[in-house]
Amino acid sequence: MKLLARLINWLESVPYSLLAMPLRFAVATVFWNAAMTKLANWDTAIELFTEEYKVPLLPPELAAYMAVSIELAAPVLLVLGLATRAAALVLLGMTAVIEIFVYPQAWPTHLQWAAMLLVLLCKGPGAAALDRLVCRWTARQRAWTAQAGKR
Repeated sequence: MKLLARLINWLESVPYSLLAMPLRFAVATVFWNAAMTKLANWDTAIELFTEEYKVPLLPPELAAYMAVSIELAAPVLLVLGLATRAAALVLLGMTAVIEIFVYPQAWPTHLQWAAMLLVLLCKGPGAAALDRLVCRWTARQRAWTAQAGKR
């Protein structure tokens, strides 16, 4: 029993940053690979958006450009840990669109993506991220501005 308690304590002491990095990389890989597939044959990608994906309210070409743009930009942001919450929110929205309008039968896969994205949205990228540096820099700028204003 003591061994189990020690194991649980050890597991609970794992820093969130160590857990967030594989989440960021895993979900980034999914969407990056989707972009690479589309870019490998753009005509086929347009055909997929015309015949199979059929996203409502958007012309297929616009939907394809939007999808590949998101699938290229958001993974880079996630890997860098830059604008992580915004990138996670955009990918969560894209996942919802895919689930609702394109592949509703693929909900187990989309649920996995959504779970990873929700953790990143709610908890952020962790300490090993550019977001952390940006927050520190802006805090220093605000402190400097506040001090300069007192002079």
